[in-house]
Amino acid sequence: MLLAAACTQQKPVLSVEGGKIQGVPSEAAGVTVFKGIPYAAAPVGDLRWKAPQPVEPWEGVKICDTFGPIAPQPGNKPGTFYGDEFYWMGTPEESEDCLYLNVWAPTEKLGKDAKLPVALWIHGGAYMNGYGYEVTMDGDKWAQRDVILVTINYRLGVFGFLSHPGLTAEQGQSGNYGTMDQAAALKWVQDNIAAFGGDPGRITVFGQSAGAMSVKTLLVSPLSKDIMAGAIIQSGGGLSTRGLTAEGTQTQYDAMGKAAMDKAGLTSLDAMRKASTEQIRTVQGWFMPHPDGKVVTESFEESFFDGSISQVPIMIGYNKDDMGGLGGEAVDRFCALRDSLGCAVYEYEFLRELPTDEAHPASAAGAFHSAELWYVFGTLDRSWRPFTEADHALSSRMVDAWTDFCKFGNPGWPAYKQNTPFKEEFDIE
Repeated sequence: MLLAAACTQQKPVLSVEGGKIQGVPSEAAGVTVFKGIPYAAAPVGDLRWKAPQPVEPWEGVKICDTFGPIAPQPGNKPGTFYGDEFYWMGTPEESEDCLYLNVWAPTEKLGKDAKLPVALWIHGGAYMNGYGYEVTMDGDKWAQRDVILVTINYRLGVFGFLSHPGLTAEQGQSGNYGTMDQAAALKWVQDNIAAFGGDPGRITVFGQSAGAMSVKTLLVSPLSKDIMAGAIIQSGGGLSTRGLTAEGTQTQYDAMGKAAMDKAGLTSLDAMRKASTEQIRTVQGWFMPHPDGKVVTESFEESFFDGSISQVPIMIGYNKDDMGGLGGEAVDRFCALRDSLGCAVYEYEFLRELPTDEAHPASAAGAFHSAELWYVFGTLDRSWRPFTEADHALSSRMVDAWTDFCKFGNPGWPAYKQNTPFKEEFDIE
């Protein structure tokens, strides 16, 4: 009886939207992970290309010991740079039933009114690849620092961002389904995180690459901008100089989507929704978030200058060898103007050139796009790269900074000021 009581205490049953759940011990001492929690109904059948709907209730206690399926995607094949860097173990199960999230929390705080800060991670992948439990992504180091980490999957590519005149006529807008998924996950966290010991009023949203661009969109969207307490933008660009108005209209995006579907022989909504996943995933086109007047009411730049963007502390940065336009002047411009509006902003640059391994002669060195992910999540031991003690020290420093931002709205270095611009640099000692 004592043993049973101890086990129950270590793995408490929590009540969330949909039913009861129980996590499992993570690899780190004192951390419980909940894998594959559904945060919305499966977007299949008649729910394909619709806003996420409430999760369907389940009976009994769901044991959350398995990550959920990932969104259908092209993937990064072995032999490509990113395929070898991050995806050498293969691709997990793919399914349109992909709206799941994962939570890492301190075991002793579960079910208690601990009001811990929370971080919601949005993965990158050009809006067409990626998932919330890639090899770099793990919450153990964060939970050990008393920050609850949540990672999510969301609809990608044609499934997540298709615009079409038939869908617009049906719903008043179309596209941005992946953005709606992200906002729904954020709302789920707000409504349910207290059961894990989290504070619904202290949610920081962060992401990298397309995930960082998604954070920028969530800072603008009326569905999400009032929920977050802070934001971290990693290699997602700064403030564009290409003009303040959005590129393209709903009508233009609808026309592109219709052309892509017509080319695939899918000329009606009924045919589009009855088509198989495999048929839909072969549809070619440019599927990205865009202002639609409802989910995203204006561009990031427009929202920035008219003051409707969320007025929360922001941490923003980039990698030395990032893709063009994601760092440098655009980020400096963002920081300077953000400061002029009286909002706290913190800039960083990741400089560490990752070590190479003779067993991977084609592997690139450099502080390339996405290189910082190993460090931000403290997952260097999962990589084939010969990381050193100095790398582990750098990782610890970065996890401290990211979690301190979630706790205090300040990562531990001076805010960027127009008259005293400051940028924190991350490199090995």
